[in-house]
Amino acid sequence: MLDLKAVEKDKKSGLPPVHLWHPEFCGDMDLVVKANGDWVHDGDKIKRAKMVTLFSHILWYEEGEYFLVTPVEKVRIQVEDAPFLVTKWRYIDTAKGPAIEFTTLTEDVKVLGVDCELWLEGSEQAERPYISMRYGMKAMLHRNVFYQLVEELVAVNTPQGSGMGLVSAGKAYLFILDE
Repeated sequence: MLDLKAVEKDKKSGLPPVHLWHPEFCGDMDLVVKANGDWVHDGDKIKRAKMVTLFSHILWYEEGEYFLVTPVEKVRIQVEDAPFLVTKWRYIDTAKGPAIEFTTLTEDVKVLGVDCELWLEGSEQAERPYISMRYGMKAMLHRNVFYQLVEELVAVNTPQGSGMGLVSAGKAYLFILDE
């Protein structure tokens, strides 16, 4: 099992400095982050939100694989889609104007156009919305969040074209391209 005693948080970000740790690979852990945001260990959903948040804080993405990392251990886990799930959003004021603030199930907070980007991924019949997260990872927007944001769409012009989208912190994000 993973030794979590050595995990200390960076005082500025509130996250451990996972990017500074380079332990040897220790093997695989029976832990799966499901597409619906559940974290499942040995076939059982982890019900303690604080444990899931702790694990999410030591998550590392490398060459298409996910790992839980401490200063002395690195174990591989499985992720079905995205390791983070956006469950809340709200408008906030920023120096660049009104912005959309996202909160994940694990209480990560990202501001669209400031410290994260938004895109759609998948086929035209099944596109899913994602935002960028730390270390090259991504968070999928929960269906309810996506539907709420669709109600906020406005006309936008972007380098990809014109259509309907969102504006956050002065940056436009295209959702529906004008034909």
